[in-house]
Amino acid sequence: MNSNQLKWFYLIILSIIWGSSFILIKKGLIGLTPLQLGALRIIITGFILLLFGLKNLKTIEKSKWKWIIISGLLGTFFPAFLFSFAETEVDSAVASILNSLVPLNTILFGFAIFKITTTTRQTFGVIIGFIGTAILIASGKSLNPDQNYFFAGFIILATVMYAINVNIIKKYLQQEKPLTIAVGNFAVIIIPAFIILLFSNFFSKATFENEHLYKSIVYVAVLSTFGTALAKVMFNKLVQISTPVFASSVTYVMTIVAVSWGLLDGEKLGLIQIIGGIVILLGVYLSNRK
Repeated sequence: MNSNQLKWFYLIILSIIWGSSFILIKKGLIGLTPLQLGALRIIITGFILLLFGLKNLKTIEKSKWKWIIISGLLGTFFPAFLFSFAETEVDSAVASILNSLVPLNTILFGFAIFKITTTTRQTFGVIIGFIGTAILIASGKSLNPDQNYFFAGFIILATVMYAINVNIIKKYLQQEKPLTIAVGNFAVIIIPAFIILLFSNFFSKATFENEHLYKSIVYVAVLSTFGTALAKVMFNKLVQISTPVFASSVTYVMTIVAVSWGLLDGEKLGLIQIIGGIVILLGVYLSNRK
């Protein structure tokens, strides 16, 4: 399989894995708090990665550790909690559509921070994407009045962090192995995650008396093993063999997967919301089109 075929293979597999992550977060929140879910997700993933890749840590140059730490915080640590809190109020399908802002933000921050040139068409695509976001959030408030769509801001903030992380990997960690980057990320964030879990009342009697706890832990375990550990390594590889914008375009297909899961789970998605989602994807398409 040549490099061009390989990048499409990774893109499709990641879309299926990450597209299923939103419904797994939703199910995990039935028996866990957002802090508990986010912390458990990081701890389980970190344990898996360190188990198989601990020896890779010694290959990381001292000069690279700064970027490994920043990448771990922006690419995994904070988004794990932001999405958990967001999905307490926002449907998983809507969360996945908003997540498609990642490629647009990748272009914005690639230009603003990393001095990666952009075109007029890409700028136009970014503007269209944010118009779609406004439509999606505004229509969501009327369709689901019981949900607090201000929590959508958590998802938008997470997409900004993802976008910065993609550019960091491409610019500063290009020569590192994908597994090495992932193991380095989690070696840094696993301890803070465990501290958060300790202070989240996870080990209290009330938590273990929750009838939904163990089922939620299974959902988080699946999310951690495939949606974070395996996908993290694959995504790092995808960034290295393609471009930041192509890699972040995984949000195209994963949106279809996630919305399908949401509808199967009984979530509401109105016509205006669908239009808003299409506008976002149109913006992403214009920004990525050669």
